[in-house]
Amino acid sequence: MLFLLFQIANDLYALDTREIVEVLPLVNVKEIPQAPRAVSGLFDYHGVAVPLVDLSELAHGTPSRRMMSTRIVLLRYTDRSEGEQLVLRYGDTGGEEQLLGLIVEKARATLRRSEEDFAESNVAGASFLGGVTRDGDAIIQRISVENLLPGELREQLFQSRR
Repeated sequence: MLFLLFQIANDLYALDTREIVEVLPLVNVKEIPQAPRAVSGLFDYHGVAVPLVDLSELAHGTPSRRMMSTRIVLLRYTDRSEGEQLVLRYGDTGGEEQLLGLIVEKARATLRRSEEDFAESNVAGASFLGGVTRDGDAIIQRISVENLLPGELREQLFQSRR
């Protein structure tokens, strides 16, 4: 499997590229007044408004730094938190699939690993943290897209789209 590597603070993380629609440069964002802190706003993707979550803000409460390597990772978000698959759709757009954008820092490398290469970390942390693997001296932790958004944030972003 191929993974996109990026950083949150000084730590390396990986997203399975099968969950990624596209990696985009940082674009203009429409802010949403009184949105939760981790929500950076909305951005336009081929005429569709896509919610944008800052992963650094979500994980550590600090916004991502705006650098040349800061990117938007566009994902198809599927909620499996209650044991069922929730397909999120846009209101009147003819049934297009719901997308979610993530702002990530230093997204500039990929890594090939198998499922077996990731071991459980055995340390409780954010619900979206998956197993860990090594690359040289670096420890890389996998991000679980299906567990990415805490329940309250998920409800705020997608309540009108269920």
